[in-house]
Parts: sequence; structure tokens; C-alpha cells
Amino acid sequence: MPMNVLPARFEGESLPLNIDLHMHSTASDGALSPEALVLLCRQRGLTHMALTDHDTVAGIAEASAAAERAGICLLAGTELSTRWQGVNIHVVGLLPEGVRGSLREGLASQAIAREARAERIAERMEKVGLVDALARAREQAGGDRPLGRPDFARALVAAELVPDMATAFNKHLGSGKAGDIKSLWPELSEVVGWILDSGGVAVMAHPLRYRLTRRKRGQLLDAFVAAGGQATELVNGFQNPDETRDLSRQCQERQLLASVGSDFHFPGGHLAPGSMSPVPRTATLPVWRHPLLAGLVDSAA
Repeated sequence: MPMNVLPARFEGESLPLNIDLHMHSTASDGALSPEALVLLCRQRGLTHMALTDHDTVAGIAEASAAAERAGICLLAGTELSTRWQGVNIHVVGLLPEGVRGSLREGLASQAIAREARAERIAERMEKVGLVDALARAREQAGGDRPLGRPDFARALVAAELVPDMATAFNKHLGSGKAGDIKSLWPELSEVVGWILDSGGVAVMAHPLRYRLTRRKRGQLLDAFVAAGGQATELVNGFQNPDETRDLSRQCQERQLLASVGSDFHFPGGHLAPGSMSPVPRTATLPVWRHPLLAGLVDSAA
């Protein structure tokens, strides 16, 4: 097994999996095409993967065809942008039956919201010196897909206004900064409803990244469960093990299942497909034990 690919091990599981249920391609703000991403996953020894581009499933058909050729179990998905009490929250929809019902209209409305959001981000980035910000972000995207904050970050780097992507987010695009436009997103409960209506599993994405106190994070998880949310990402990329164990306790208290993912976007960074912190000892069940995803393990076992 390639270095840094950690099998997801949960107590009572007889089959540890080389699995990654949160990754991005050029269909949103990733650097690799869906096919190239699948091939990289195969090279890294993954057996199961989900493609979860931001507010779109445009890359799923290409990824599915590539996964079938590569012998990888691929689960369709998307990472949807939402709001909760003024905080920008992401929810991953794992979609074993594809896009159905209100999720179709929801994805269409998200695309419109992303266009409007990109225009507002561009206005704010021009105020910090990025001339023709929308056009420069479009150049970085390299196509006509909806723009995201990473495209503007790359444009800031290319214009030599910041030295790297991390600085772009820390100064201009991260949570609470000028480029963090979130008022256009639908409410958390509405987005969870779209996923459920499509026969999918709603997963809270990277709950440790929202800079919430433990109490506030608990309130977020409570609201998520009340809306019908079924799982949370117990491990997303690399994170503090003490915080992961604490999050595990919060999941168990709410009977939430646990998902894992790298949140991979581009080669050369500190993350790669399948690279993430280990799962702590926990009685929390993995998300692939949800009845809707029961065939995920068996299909490639």
C-alpha cells in the first residue's frame, strides 16, 4: 500500500478500507480532471472513493467510467454550500442513486448563486488591488465552471499580491474575511432536505474547521440532526487527535455515523487522495454502514 494512505479502521469492522469520501476535480475547484483523479486514487491504492465537487455533479459521469476501468468503487457525491446562524457550512451529499427530486433544482439554484457570489467576491478583491478580478479568476479556472474562492486565491498569487494560497485565504478569502461571501447560500435544513429527497446520505463536512466553540459545534450538530442529517466527517485531512476524539464523542451522543476524507484539491500539497489522520478508537459506526450505502463495501470486497 502506498505511503500515507491509511486504512479506515472502526471498532468491530472486519474489513479496513482504503477509502476517501471527500475529493474535488476540475468540475469545481480541483486541479485534476475526474479521470485523472480516479487514476491517482488507483495509484495510491484506494479501493473506494467519492467525488464531491462543490455544488455540482458535472464530473460524475467521467469519474464513473474511469473508476469502472480502474476497478475502483466510486460513489457519486457533491459538497453543498449552506448557511447556519450566519456561518458558512458545507454538507456532503453521498448519492448512491444519483441526483433526483428537489436536488436537481437545488443544484441549478446553487450554480446561479455561485455566479452572483463570484461577482461580489471579484468586487471585493479589486478593492485589495486585484485588477479585473473576475477575468483573472476565470483564467485560473481554465474553463466555464462556477468560480470558487480558490480561483481568486490563485489569481492573487499570480498577480503577486500574496506569496501563496494560504496567505490569500488568511488575509482576504478565509472565514470572516472580505471574500467570504455566504449570504447567498440556502439554509442548512433546506440543503439536507435536497439530499434526502435524492435518496442520499447527508454528511456534515469538516466540522472542526468552522472555528466554533465546542458548545456551538454541538448546537450545529443538533440542528443538522433535526434537519435529517445522518453523518459527519470524523476525519477530514489532518487534524488534532484530541479534537478528533472529542468530535467522536459528540457524534456518539447524537448517533451520527462517521465519514472520512482528504478534501483533496491539487497535487503537490500536504494532502493527497487517501491521506488523512487515523480514525481514533471509537464505537461510532462508519457511514458506509448506513442502509443506503450498505453495498459500498461489499461491491469491492
